[in-house]
Amino acid sequence: MSKIIIRGRVWKYGDNVNTDVIIPGKYKFRITDVKELAKHAMEGIDPNFYKKIKQGDIIVAGKNFGCGSSREHAPVVLKQAGVGAVVARSFARIFLRNAINIGLPIVECDELFSKVKNQDVLEINLEEGTIRNLTSGANFSTKPMPKFLLKILKDGLAYHASTGYKELFK
Repeated sequence: MSKIIIRGRVWKYGDNVNTDVIIPGKYKFRITDVKELAKHAMEGIDPNFYKKIKQGDIIVAGKNFGCGSSREHAPVVLKQAGVGAVVARSFARIFLRNAINIGLPIVECDELFSKVKNQDVLEINLEEGTIRNLTSGANFSTKPMPKFLLKILKDGLAYHASTGYKELFK
């Protein structure tokens, strides 16, 4: 199994980032094209997020990221917007599972939050459980992602890449 290495700039948010700020409810059911919906990712907390993000960038957040509704829309729009991974102190359980299923890498690392800034560049090795801050040179350890979760993550990446995510909304 090939390694999954994610490298991208940091976009930092606080605790309790809920699914309604990840994708505001006023868009969830009105817009069915996920590419169009992704233009509103994080709009509830950062109105310019979609204009700033580049493919592979990494969200770093505090505790309880993805709390709120259990809909798959939240991780899907983050992935479609270009987010390469989300690193948080902790995740809401349903968000964690939905993210893995659709191929959005997520990592829990309590220590990282207080030691990164917006625009730092991180490199995450999911198999080894390491995060390197390429800007500061700092290294962090996380739990390596188990092989069965890596497989689900890769299958989610492959499936949703082939469908363009559209089937999730029909």
